[in-house]
Amino acid sequence: MLEPITSYVAIGDSFSEGLMDSDPRAEDRYRGWADRLALMLTESPVGSPDLSYANLAIRGRLLDRIVDDQVPQVLEMKPDLVSLCAGGNDCLRPKADIDALAAKFERAVIAMREAGIEVLMCNGFDTEFSSPLIRAVRPRVGIYNAHLWSIAQRHGCHMVDLWGLRSLYAAEMWADDRIHLSTKGHHLVAEQALATLESGRSLPAKGFGVPARPTRAIREVMSEESRWAREYLAPWVGRRLRGQSSGDALDPKLSELTRVRDLVERSREVDRARDAGNASAGGAAGQTDSGEVDEPRGSEG
Repeated sequence: MLEPITSYVAIGDSFSEGLMDSDPRAEDRYRGWADRLALMLTESPVGSPDLSYANLAIRGRLLDRIVDDQVPQVLEMKPDLVSLCAGGNDCLRPKADIDALAAKFERAVIAMREAGIEVLMCNGFDTEFSSPLIRAVRPRVGIYNAHLWSIAQRHGCHMVDLWGLRSLYAAEMWADDRIHLSTKGHHLVAEQALATLESGRSLPAKGFGVPARPTRAIREVMSEESRWAREYLAPWVGRRLRGQSSGDALDPKLSELTRVRDLVERSREVDRARDAGNASAGGAAGQTDSGEVDEPRGSEG
């Protein structure tokens, strides 16, 4: 039986940072499944209303930096739960040593489990339904996933089965870049993660089929592929050639354990300040040059 979770830290790359699940309150900041899971845990029987949460994940991170930089911070914080979802960026590289990658992942898991920390893992997406470039890494992801399942079994970790979550492969679950999840996709993963922690298994799913996607004209497909390559593929390739990562200059979005209820209250304060600013701007816009307020339109008669 899982002990009540009072503290949770998410580590990893863009998946756990929450890319493409935009936070409406902050520019270039994202929510994501881990943020959503933290909020869900405040109302779950396996969580706590006073749950504290940190998110150290940074987009573009390879497993080496996640293990070397983020895992030591976790061991210092000693939360009840950590989510470690990593290795996807490594699998995209043709020369990646998948066996060595899994061994490094396992050493990180062992260190955290020996510290008494519950570990939540996610296996890799099934790239069969991605663009041809991403689809090519499917064999490497499959082998890596086999390692991850073994690691989870050996060390008593909780596994969120993304590969088998077929509803996740509906078009609306993915952002325009076809690599990151949309808001709906992140919410679905959060629900699966919560179900895994509460019951020890994911929510029910049937078979290996995926939701049907609408057929499109060849011209439309070619136009969309061209736009995708120009807007998303070319910048990604350019960064690889320059040895750069999209997260090189970024810090974690939440580097210290903070009560979720305090984060919620901060968000409400931002909303109240924004609403007050909008109301003030609206009042100023409604003034005439003489300083008088215009009559509301539509009030005649």
